[in-house]
Amino acid sequence: MVLKLHNNLEKKIMDFHPLRDDYVTLYTCGPTVYDYAHIGNFRAYLFSDILKRTLLYNGFIVKHVMNITDIDDKTIRDSQKNNQNLIEFTRFYTNLFYKDRDSLNIIPAEQYTKATDYVKEMLEITTKLIEKDFAYVETDGSVYFSIEKNKKYGQLVELSKDTLKDNASGRIKKDEYDKDNAQDFALWKAWDAEDGDVKWDPKEYIGQDTKIAVGRPGWHIECSAMSMATLGETIDIHTGGLDNMFPHHENEIAQSECATGHDFVKYWLHNGWLLVDGKKMSKSLGNFYRLKDLVEKGYNPLAYRYLTLQTHYRSPLNFTIDALKSSETALRRIFSFVQKTQDGGFINESYKKLFLEAINDDLNVSKGLGIAWNLISEKNISEKDKKATLLDFDKVFGLGLDTIENIEIPEDVKNILKERDSAQSHK
Repeated sequence: MVLKLHNNLEKKIMDFHPLRDDYVTLYTCGPTVYDYAHIGNFRAYLFSDILKRTLLYNGFIVKHVMNITDIDDKTIRDSQKNNQNLIEFTRFYTNLFYKDRDSLNIIPAEQYTKATDYVKEMLEITTKLIEKDFAYVETDGSVYFSIEKNKKYGQLVELSKDTLKDNASGRIKKDEYDKDNAQDFALWKAWDAEDGDVKWDPKEYIGQDTKIAVGRPGWHIECSAMSMATLGETIDIHTGGLDNMFPHHENEIAQSECATGHDFVKYWLHNGWLLVDGKKMSKSLGNFYRLKDLVEKGYNPLAYRYLTLQTHYRSPLNFTIDALKSSETALRRIFSFVQKTQDGGFINESYKKLFLEAINDDLNVSKGLGIAWNLISEKNISEKDKKATLLDFDKVFGLGLDTIENIEIPEDVKNILKERDSAQSHK
């Protein structure tokens, strides 16, 4: 049964075939560690985790790399506000990210790469692009990528040629911008006073004759350098949120392919937006949530994981507290069923086939969740076999069903279960 995935580069669902038989290289755009990751960020990391779990469920070997962006405009800005050096400041938020990751039962990547550890690789790619005339050094020693020189620029987000033509003579130094401002972007930024003590001397990495100034990398070159250094010049899958498509992923493709002369990524996968009460999440609207906010309100972090399972990864997800409450109730019901049922059953192959068909259809985990609930209510399968099958499904769901033996069942859930059992007995 072939796994099918929606490839945003091709704009269609395609059969998935990795470059090397059963070995998959997977790169995920990770956190920028200047604050707590919010629940919108974690929707992207949960999606990547479901993808990885589905690949493993299908028997693939997966090498997964996730970057830690510890050098960019935001990390510099906020470390200075806190009167901390960059390394100490970003280490604090990196550790908080790992803690939240574990509470959501996300499988750790095989490798986490910090941008500050790959400056040499970034400068090497930058130098190669200059030599190939895809990039140029400005008078201050900054380096910009020339989008006009790259005839395929805009292939991921389908930028219009008129937009590119109108903006081709401009340059943009900041890391984040929209499609209307598609301009030559910074590969390397010459040091200025706003950077404080954050700077590297290219002469120490690529030779004394370089014209590149003392400074720091641009955001986009970071992921290209880390991905190619750890996974090779062409990888199977690259993931991230829709907000990463432009400019970040578009720029990654351009600089990587111009540097190497061949494809950078075979399959580009992106998860949809997260809305809160139907609106964009914003601190000013009072609808901004970090995972710690949900925990402080008394919710199990896995309730948020369960909530994300109910919506296809490419669709918008509308987060509400009521939806989170419902997810926690459903999660407790599953926990209760698994806890009260003895081990020793066998996986039901009919249900396993239905489940595999669902998740292999572009990760249709919400359908898989419906199959799991149908299994629980199935009258012709023993409770032990149901449990064994649920534990098998949970290799993808990631709800930690194999670790809940000692979880205390709340009284309200016990009462609901008694009422359900009574209703069933009375038909």
